[in-house]
Order: sequence, then C-alpha cells, then structure tokens
Amino acid sequence: MSTASKATQTFSLDKEILTEVKRTKGKASASERVNRLLKFALELEKKAALHEEAAGFFAAEPAARDERRAWRAAAVRSWSRD
Repeated sequence: MSTASKATQTFSLDKEILTEVKRTKGKASASERVNRLLKFALELEKKAALHEEAAGFFAAEPAARDERRAWRAAAVRSWSRD
C-alpha cells in the first residue's frame, strides 16, 4: 500500500462496521483495512457509473438500430461484390 500521500481525517463509523473491520483486518492495521475497503468501494462505484453510462449509450432508439442494420447489410453487399 502506498504511504507517500496520507492525511489524517476523522470519520464516525457504526459500531458494526468497526467490529467487522477489526474481525477481518488480519495482520494489517484497522486504518489499512479501511483504506483498502474504501478504495475497493470507490472503484466499484466508478465501474457501476461506467456501466450505467454504457447502458444508456447502447440503449439507442429502435430507429437508430434499424439504420445501423441497414448500413451493415449495405456494407456486406458492397464487400461481397469486391
């Protein structure tokens, strides 16, 4: 884990979360465990946002899909003539 740029910040955590962090931290410190969990959660959040954005992009109107199909069919016909 990178130690180059750390800052001290105070947060309030639920007792159940603290208990679970202590239970699962292994040999690492509770702070290191929380940092790993937060990094994982932030990465998961980014991936979910990208997935949502991609779903919106690919959920094009049916007319646009029809146009793409027509373009592909024309391209295949064009290539088959060559």
